[in-house]
Amino acid sequence: MNFSEVLKQSNQLCKVSPDGKFLATCVQYRLMVRDINTLQVLHMYTCLDQVMHMEWSSDSLFILCAMYKRGLVQVWSLEQPDWHCKIDEGSIGLVSSRWSMDFSADGRYMALAERRECKDYISVFVCDDWHLLRHFESETQDLSGVEWSPNGCVLAVWDSCLEYKILLYSLDGRLLSCYSAYEWSLGIKSVAWSPSSQFLVVGSYDEKVRVLNHITWKKISEFEHPATIGNTKAVLFKEVERRPVLGTEDLHQLTADTSLFNSQSKYEISPLPAQLLVIKPDPDRANPKIGISAMAFSADNRYLATKNDNMAQAVWVWDMQRLALLVVLEHTAPVRCFTWDPSRPRLALCTGTSRMYLWSPAGCLSVSVPVEGSFQVQSLFWSGSGQSLVLLSKDQLCVCYTDTDDKK
Repeated sequence: MNFSEVLKQSNQLCKVSPDGKFLATCVQYRLMVRDINTLQVLHMYTCLDQVMHMEWSSDSLFILCAMYKRGLVQVWSLEQPDWHCKIDEGSIGLVSSRWSMDFSADGRYMALAERRECKDYISVFVCDDWHLLRHFESETQDLSGVEWSPNGCVLAVWDSCLEYKILLYSLDGRLLSCYSAYEWSLGIKSVAWSPSSQFLVVGSYDEKVRVLNHITWKKISEFEHPATIGNTKAVLFKEVERRPVLGTEDLHQLTADTSLFNSQSKYEISPLPAQLLVIKPDPDRANPKIGISAMAFSADNRYLATKNDNMAQAVWVWDMQRLALLVVLEHTAPVRCFTWDPSRPRLALCTGTSRMYLWSPAGCLSVSVPVEGSFQVQSLFWSGSGQSLVLLSKDQLCVCYTDTDDKK
């Protein structure tokens, strides 16, 4: 495992292109495109103001840069560096920008959600010639999100958190199923498809994940996130920190970059039953820190990782073949981000410290980022090939190149 030198970035605007070949970063008003393997700068663009949002096009040929304070969007081309597009919203202002609505994975269809006369509608377009395939009313009170199944056959539509309702539509607008777990309480918080389209998982504010199957669209399992782990078939890995003992000679050798508070970290298997740290949410505040806020499937469809916001220091890994809890990873700080390797079942996560963490069916480990100064990992993501991992701090980045010789 090797680490690159530290590079600058602003507002954590750093993204790998969808084809996995390029790394785009923003520093103030400059946009730089690098080779993901060598980190050599291939293109540099100068925007009209400080970039607040940056996004690749799905074909990896264009980059969108938004400057919300100026109400501007600029689009840059990799094939024609001298060409660029500018969209000026003027006095109307700009609060959000993105490349497109929700496209199916194969790029054949686009779903557009609209609201007219206090009703929600969905339009499905064929991307070859952009003709309207279907336009229908959605049975939602306040549509919150839409997402295609990976095979492009089913469109999932869900309501706002005020009502637990998720609807499944076919391409021709037929309602395949409507699922609601309960009423009169905060509902859906997150939704995710499995890569095979076999499962649709729904995370909610009641700290549970419901698993719907692709045949009947009914619930086949329910994953609870209890504060006490009593399942003897699951394994609890707990992060343990140990601070090095310094002698008199060590104290004389301290430099500006050395800290007395640097600690070593590793996972230890905790005996069960065990109690997880629970944060009590404030009921008087909007968007309470409770419920399933993040879910992600491994690329092989075998594992599901989840995070319950009021147990923010833990990540739960579920075995989707047995539909049972496999592993809980508990840390000393709240988990900021987790993401699966796109090429194998390997989970990477960070907690806002100078370490990153990796889990696979073979085990788990804590890795300190070996860079000078303070590098607190706030976010991370894999390259398209899974051979490298981009780590982001507040205003810096570095790339971790993983050893792939043992890839199976």
